[in-house]
Amino acid sequence: MVETIVSVGLPIDENLEIKKNRITPLKPLTGNEKRISIVTGIHGDELEGQYVCYELQRRINDNIDALAGIVDIYPALNPLGIDSISRGIPAFDLDMNRIFPGNENGSMAEFTASKIINDIKGSDLCIDIHASNIFLKELPQVRINELTKDALVPMAKKLNVDYIWIHSSATVLESTLAYSLNSVNTPTLVVEMGVGMRITKEYGNQLVDGILCNMKELGIWTGETCIPKEPIISTDGKVSFINAGASGIFVPDIQHCSYVEKGKCVGNILNPLTGNIEEVITAPEDGLVFTLREYPVVSEGSLIARILKTETKDEA
Repeated sequence: MVETIVSVGLPIDENLEIKKNRITPLKPLTGNEKRISIVTGIHGDELEGQYVCYELQRRINDNIDALAGIVDIYPALNPLGIDSISRGIPAFDLDMNRIFPGNENGSMAEFTASKIINDIKGSDLCIDIHASNIFLKELPQVRINELTKDALVPMAKKLNVDYIWIHSSATVLESTLAYSLNSVNTPTLVVEMGVGMRITKEYGNQLVDGILCNMKELGIWTGETCIPKEPIISTDGKVSFINAGASGIFVPDIQHCSYVEKGKCVGNILNPLTGNIEEVITAPEDGLVFTLREYPVVSEGSLIARILKTETKDEA
């Protein structure tokens, strides 16, 4: 059942409406059912979650007898951003994921944020799906604040992602949806995967498999599920960053999600005007390239890649 959780008047007789679709079992509800919330579209240029919302509902509807709990799907928390392909809320110059938990008596954006929190709050699990921006491609991963790792890592391990990145508390913004929900005891996992403004169907299917695994663990799903991948788990200290030392056009020599050895060429920064190579970029460590530059134009300091440091491929 599609419900409107927020409706706010806009100029020229328009409304900002945020909707969810609640899927319930065929049997009458008893009030004791577990609930999972799937959230995406906070940033309007991150579209990977749109396919996940569709595919999860398709699989549930095709086997509705296996549903034993409540599934709430929020495909567009920032519908204006999705319509205009912009990261933030258009005309307000606001990143929506920097205003939670909001304020019911505040501005339009703060009011909207508070309504979203109140509607999701109480879920047994919330999965907040993000994509990268248009510049970078990300391996499917869950990012967790170290303050909540004990509660969240067991759930993340069932999500069928390749990597769990535990961030230090100093790098976690308290104004995000995930932080706000975790603060009110609603377990929330943040997923990053793919590329901005694109849909990577392979990653979407992988994540849906993992969502069903978590639903089964919670008692929401009785149907068949996959055996989740065994993810690599690391902290900030095991991640190495590669940044451009020159401006130009980056052409990679490696594939995303590949293993590299220290000193291997990651790619070159080219100068189309002179025909020169401005910089040969090499790997600073042995490891897995879980982030790789997708958009070729770079400036000095632009992020080229992130490498999860490992001793050898076998040990990783």
